[in-house]
Amino acid sequence: MPRSAAALPAPDDGAAAPRSSAGLGPPPSPPDRLYAAAMSLVDLLVWVGTLTFAASGALVAVRRRFDLIGVIVLASVTAIGGGSIRDVMVGALPPASLSNEPLLWAVGATALLVLFVPYRIREESRLLYVLDTFGLALFAALGAERGMTYGMGLWGTVFAGAVSGVGGGVLRDVLVGKVPGIFYRNGDFYASAAALGAFAYYLAHGLDHRLALVVAVVVTILVRVGSRVLKLRLPVPRSGAGDPAELAGPASERGTGG
Repeated sequence: MPRSAAALPAPDDGAAAPRSSAGLGPPPSPPDRLYAAAMSLVDLLVWVGTLTFAASGALVAVRRRFDLIGVIVLASVTAIGGGSIRDVMVGALPPASLSNEPLLWAVGATALLVLFVPYRIREESRLLYVLDTFGLALFAALGAERGMTYGMGLWGTVFAGAVSGVGGGVLRDVLVGKVPGIFYRNGDFYASAAALGAFAYYLAHGLDHRLALVVAVVVTILVRVGSRVLKLRLPVPRSGAGDPAELAGPASERGTGG
């Protein structure tokens, strides 16, 4: 009696796919490994950028003498505001930052850390500038990356990067009663730096994903710091009743926008 097809042994043609060391399937191909490494870099930038902006928001809240809840709220809005606006804009819902519980807990811990550090460190305006600059650069790069991931072209990518970079700072300024620094000249480039960083990402993306992220971060930092050193300013109307610097609030907070 002939055996059924199901019982026949499978032919051994020597073409069986190699299995990974874990025995769960073939090892990842080189493109897959590169993609995984790039995603790890994106995750790292998300954490560093978010916590950097959280610290800058908490510093502003402490300088304005907010209470415990005020410090946590301002740190959280500054940290996740720009990324949330970016995700809503590209249709990534719910925003990734609001779904990342460990990151949200870390934002709260950062706010508490800033609240209880020594007074002389809390009042260091140079630290605020450095934190704000790094947060701007990191989120400009991440915004550009998210824009291209969702199929945006040049201007969409630049806009996504700029909004991602400045969104948290704009919300922070509004909550403390300041006109957002991106709307007036303030001693350096801010939104312009984020836009140029996002533009650099768009140009470098075809070469290497991770390289494009690094290039965007570096370009944003160089443009902002360079404009401050060279005292570059965007043109403003000649007529007007007031100094734009008066809109910036306390002198110690100037230089965090524009």
